[in-house]
Amino acid sequence: MSADALAQEIAALGPAVPTAAVERLHLYLDLIEKWNRVYNLTAVRSRDRMVVEHLLDSLAILPHIDAAPVLDVGSGAGLPGIPLALARPDWPVTLLDSNHKRCAFLRQAVIDLELSNVTVACSRVEDFRPAAPFPTIVSRAFSETQHFARVAAPHLAGDGRLLAMKGLYPHEELSQLPAGIALLTVVALTVPGLDAQRHLVVMTQA
Repeated sequence: MSADALAQEIAALGPAVPTAAVERLHLYLDLIEKWNRVYNLTAVRSRDRMVVEHLLDSLAILPHIDAAPVLDVGSGAGLPGIPLALARPDWPVTLLDSNHKRCAFLRQAVIDLELSNVTVACSRVEDFRPAAPFPTIVSRAFSETQHFARVAAPHLAGDGRLLAMKGLYPHEELSQLPAGIALLTVVALTVPGLDAQRHLVVMTQA
């Protein structure tokens, strides 16, 4: 997919994204493809599928984030944190992952993509000690919703939001939310080119 085509697909999601960010999103996929040969960052190998399932899927939550800094828990290959940081260079974003190989990739991506607004923290979320709580904490493929809410809540600002990216509507997971966590809404997301359900679970501290 060309830069122009990607820009059109991003525009279909609603948020405006800087032109320079679109080019760097392609560079980001170049890095994933390069490192994937050794580090197995993602099971998705097709470039077109990466655009849809990684970039557009990550950026679909952009309209639902209303405060930064942002913490990306279990960031993996940097999803959704790096696409969000590229789209919003004024947002401080912290990528949190406990796997040292993935953290090595994330640190190199920060250098190669010149992401001055991104910090990489190599730690289990339970052991993470940030300087300040976060108004927005996101997770894409970290764990079940109830576990994410439980371990991320200590890092959440008082009126902050926990955003869990899911596929099918997670009925069972939502029935098991821990005490002290309130469900605000579940938003059905539409990702251009993706023939599958996507939902965003929005929670806060009760």
